[in-house]
Amino acid sequence: MERGEAEIDRLPTDLVAYIFGFIISFTDLAQASSVCRKWKEGVKQSLAQRNSMSFAGWKMDDDSTTRLVRLAYNLKELDISRSRWDCQITDNGLYQISLANCIGNLTSISLWGMARITDRGVVQLISRANSLQHLNIGGTFVTDESLFAIADSCPRLKSIVLWSCRHVTEIGLLNLVNKCRKLESINVWGTRVPVNCFIDLLTISPSLQIKPPGVLLNVGGAAILPVA
Repeated sequence: MERGEAEIDRLPTDLVAYIFGFIISFTDLAQASSVCRKWKEGVKQSLAQRNSMSFAGWKMDDDSTTRLVRLAYNLKELDISRSRWDCQITDNGLYQISLANCIGNLTSISLWGMARITDRGVVQLISRANSLQHLNIGGTFVTDESLFAIADSCPRLKSIVLWSCRHVTEIGLLNLVNKCRKLESINVWGTRVPVNCFIDLLTISPSLQIKPPGVLLNVGGAAILPVA
């Protein structure tokens, strides 16, 4: 061992990567990556081993988010919900993220509250997420265009959150439920879809859970409940 060499410098890179896997701060990881070549490689390996990644609460932009996602080769769950009001991902960021190798293996994506994204970015991302099972696009301004892309690209979808998506219509919902035959749950709180549409959704998929449950009450003066 060379004089003055730190004990951590003697660790193999894979063990350094394991240690870095416990760090949740992306700022800390970026700083660690700049220490030396071994630590930089350790950070890369730790990101490549992650199954889930969340940017909720972090100040991220398109470029920094894309760099991290592209290094996470084994990623299954991706949460890029609204971070802070002064820093949100855009359609360009979603497009860049869609080119990452892990996108086709993702089973869960959350874009909750991302007010700067539109159908253009969502369609780019979702069209490559063919293994997707859970999707949260609540609080966004997506329209039926995104729902059509989801219906065509996500045959394994089990749940979707459309909380306060006021620009989707019954046409998009009916197409989604008709094509995504494994869909088990849909959250439509705050949408402007006619209540009678939900009855049509249950006609297509009787076991579908429509949330919140109260949305099916008092339709035409009668209590309408999901079919057991």
